[in-house]
Amino acid sequence: MPWWGWIVVGVVLLGAETIVSTEFYLAILGVAAVLVGAVLLAGVVPPVWAQWLLFGVLSVGLTVSFRRRFWGRLTHTDTTIEDSLIGELVCVSEPVAPGQRGSGELRGSVWNVENIGGSTIDAGRQVRVLRVDGLVLKISNDD
Repeated sequence: MPWWGWIVVGVVLLGAETIVSTEFYLAILGVAAVLVGAVLLAGVVPPVWAQWLLFGVLSVGLTVSFRRRFWGRLTHTDTTIEDSLIGELVCVSEPVAPGQRGSGELRGSVWNVENIGGSTIDAGRQVRVLRVDGLVLKISNDD
């Protein structure tokens, strides 16, 4: 394939990543194709099988070396959902005895709640979320 063919394929793959999120895999393939095109443009003209081998090696090498790092930076968030729920007020839907589970409403959704305090929480009472364990909000009536 001529040098410009590799570059066109690379640019198309890079553009496809902006349309369809493949978690950076198409972008890495695009960069590898552009690099193969750059090698050919520099005057090194290996046989076609060596071009494809170089493309494969570059693709695997870039994936192993950079994909996780770049994708992690693009999708990094400072707090998790669990962290953002701690301290929020949940309205308990039913009486919840100490050590028991019930339900409560938080941010317009019904959640499972568990009373980790020493006294019963009455229905309709608003209490703060102390911890989050999966989909269960740990709450207490004790202040």
